[in-house]
Amino acid sequence: MSKFLKVYLIAGEPSGDLLGSRLMKALKRQTQNNVEFYGIGGETMQAEGLKSLFDISDLSVMGFWEVVPSIPRILKRMKQTLKHIEKIQPDIVVTIDSWSFSIKIHQKLKKRRISIPHVHYVAPQVWAWKAKRAKEIKKWVDHLMMLFPFEKKYFDPYDMSSTYVGHPVIEGGADKGNKFLFYEKYNLSQEDFVMTVLPGSRKNEVQWLLPIFEQVVAVMKNKHPRLVVVIPTVQTVAKKVREMTADWPVKVIVSLGEKERYDAFAASYIALAASGTVSLELSMAGVPHVITYHVTPLSAWLVRRLLKIKYVNLINILANEEIIPELLQERCNPNQIVCKLEELINVSGKSQMEKAQRVLSKLGKNGSLLPSEKAGFCIQELVNKK
Repeated sequence: MSKFLKVYLIAGEPSGDLLGSRLMKALKRQTQNNVEFYGIGGETMQAEGLKSLFDISDLSVMGFWEVVPSIPRILKRMKQTLKHIEKIQPDIVVTIDSWSFSIKIHQKLKKRRISIPHVHYVAPQVWAWKAKRAKEIKKWVDHLMMLFPFEKKYFDPYDMSSTYVGHPVIEGGADKGNKFLFYEKYNLSQEDFVMTVLPGSRKNEVQWLLPIFEQVVAVMKNKHPRLVVVIPTVQTVAKKVREMTADWPVKVIVSLGEKERYDAFAASYIALAASGTVSLELSMAGVPHVITYHVTPLSAWLVRRLLKIKYVNLINILANEEIIPELLQERCNPNQIVCKLEELINVSGKSQMEKAQRVLSKLGKNGSLLPSEKAGFCIQELVNKK
């Protein structure tokens, strides 16, 4: 592509930040660095050269009622973002996940008649919540880049322009961690029983889950005297994680960065994680794990009324089977969590990972072109068409 490319990227949470950073790398390679990035992103996008308009933690709020106190701040950030886009005049706007914020940006840009391609990366989960939303999405978004092959069928009836690019976990290197580097850095040995604990990347997730996980760790310490807990996290919640785990009854390692997270996975016998994309990474790394989640009772009640699928974990959804134990809300308690972890350690861990590997092959694991490369080519094609 000979034309200098100006791309405006918006990622509202760490998983989108990681996706955005890989897209940035791909576009830099494909254009021989003939590209400039603007927008909103976290630490990994900033490492690729993005100067984020503001800290993405301002947008990282999960749950229905939990969002309410943050509405004034989010509205302020929305106005700031729109003003910035109008000033920059990019060739394309790409929002990444964070659908509630992203759709408002697209709506307002369309109403202001800003005639550039509007792209959303990570299709809204209409298959989980409300299939008819697909028709509404077409009004505001010009093109969707999808992670899953089955998603197109929900948008095709409305002639939604879309591209299946594949899931980014395939190219992340989660299966290439080095446990020996991790042992050496933190003075561990193979006799230590390393357990990875992932309480989420949002402040409210950490606040809800870490007290429960602390009780789990206390029981696991009795069963495994050489227990070491590793908590790979992100900068936005690292301070809170350190504060909340300071008096845990085991050695706790709080680590940052993608490479060290994957080294921690390689060193781990078992993992306990908040529900999310990290379950795919753990499966790539071959770490048996349990997922959990907990929100306010009102949020949980609303989710149960709206959710149209049997499972929440992506491995389970794709397999139509509970391969990864889901201990959500009332089941997110220390006794049940310990029971499932011990079952994986003693009986079913190997079987869980064998089944999970078969599911991962559906996400483009053996494809010839990386998902980020496909996404990069897609963006250039859309700009050239405008």
